[in-house]
Amino acid sequence: MALDKPFSQACENNRAPILAVIKPLFAECRAVLEIGSGTGQHAVYFAAELPHLQWLTSDREEGHAGIRAWIDEASLPNLRPPLSLDVQQQPWPELEVDAVFSANTAHIMSWPMVEAFFAGVAALLPGGGAFVLYGPFNYANRYTSDSNAAFDRRLKARDPLSGIRNFEDLQRLAGEGGMSFVRDYAMPANNRILHWRKDA
Repeated sequence: MALDKPFSQACENNRAPILAVIKPLFAECRAVLEIGSGTGQHAVYFAAELPHLQWLTSDREEGHAGIRAWIDEASLPNLRPPLSLDVQQQPWPELEVDAVFSANTAHIMSWPMVEAFFAGVAALLPGGGAFVLYGPFNYANRYTSDSNAAFDRRLKARDPLSGIRNFEDLQRLAGEGGMSFVRDYAMPANNRILHWRKDA
């Protein structure tokens, strides 16, 4: 019996705007690791639209069945089965990638997990490698919209250790890992894309 594929309406809504940003950023890339592939929808869509690169999915083990359901149906030659990756595990899998992408992950992690996340990405990327992070972010500890403030309250009600992260705090972690900030892209629904590059 085939597994019903998990589905996220948010993924359907944001995939095209995200693609418009990452397509030029990943134009020269050969392999991208997606951290926290979730339902698998993003991976299938981006791999189909970016056939020149290998798209490596990853998530905790409990999410793999759903990701595989999407991957198996898509049957794309450049889309890899999910790797087991918990950002706090040591060491991370040894991979040859020149970019890391992650969407809607930092705000569902605890702060120690976010620290491990950034340290792991920094250790994995080669010089010049791209780190692209999508989601809602605060600036100078202020919400960018009432809807983000309400979303943050819902996150903290479910898990007090989660919450929308402050850009300046993420920038500090990136700098500690030898990653330089490149650009901040405004996205629909009060989200952003943050782009860092690993120093040579």
